[in-house]
Amino acid sequence: MPQKLLKTAHYIELGSYQHWPVLLPQRIRLYTYEQIPLFLKENPYITDGYRAHLPSRLCLKSICILSNETVNIWSHLLGFLLFFSLGVSDLSSVLPDAGANREDYVIYAIGLFCFQVCMLCSVGYHLFSCHRSEKTCHRWLALDYAGISVGILGCYVPGIFYAFYCDAFWRQVYLLTVLSLILAVFCAQVHPRYLSNDWKVIRMTIFSCVAGVGVIPACHWVWLSEGFTSDIVQLFLPRVIVMYLIAGSAFLFYVTKIPERYFPGQVNYVGASHQVWHVLVVLMFYWWHQTAVHIMHFRHSRPCPGRTRSFT
Repeated sequence: MPQKLLKTAHYIELGSYQHWPVLLPQRIRLYTYEQIPLFLKENPYITDGYRAHLPSRLCLKSICILSNETVNIWSHLLGFLLFFSLGVSDLSSVLPDAGANREDYVIYAIGLFCFQVCMLCSVGYHLFSCHRSEKTCHRWLALDYAGISVGILGCYVPGIFYAFYCDAFWRQVYLLTVLSLILAVFCAQVHPRYLSNDWKVIRMTIFSCVAGVGVIPACHWVWLSEGFTSDIVQLFLPRVIVMYLIAGSAFLFYVTKIPERYFPGQVNYVGASHQVWHVLVVLMFYWWHQTAVHIMHFRHSRPCPGRTRSFT
């Protein structure tokens, strides 16, 4: 290699003795599954296209190259832009046109803010998971898990608020319960083994329980609404079921690692299970946001008995 080219090369340690040159800004080296550090080895069916051993600056630059994380990064980066634009649209036109009150603005702001935080945390992890420092990688992974919890909170807040729109007591009970569960998940992340592979099943169980506990207020809402024959239940229970079907499908792809389990090495860059999970999460959040818009219009068209709406 010419001396001038050597001066522009950045050498990154691989293992205890071998060094690979990474030439910038032309390209960043991609690695096979066997070549990456142990802390990055999560899915053996994705056999190639890994970024690794990069400093923060090169992690940022790698957003523009094609790797097995490209779809993961851009799906949620575009998801963030989607929910940001929905927030602008809601606050500037949707809510004013619906005659929304102060509570509506707060609920929509919380929900969309939670979705955006979830998207950005995911982008951050998948962008910096290639960092040469295992400690830095784990910090971003913890932030990604925290973002999932925040995203779940963003689903619960508008759902519970409008489901129990006419029952302040149960609305407060369920909102406080959900907030307590999310805080408990945050506390669990402090455990030193939380991010280890030994706790993988425990992590999935925790998130499944936090998401699945929403069935309890949903059933209670149906009962308080006088059963399946009421207008609001017939209109919105199917939307709740669709939301859970999307979430369940996303979780199924995440856990089973399908399709790469049956086609190892064939979907390294596009079509892997984690990428499907990302797309379905964005779809689920968007579906639930639109559901919240519909149920808000329904609640405003049929005010609660004895409830005076404030438009301040």
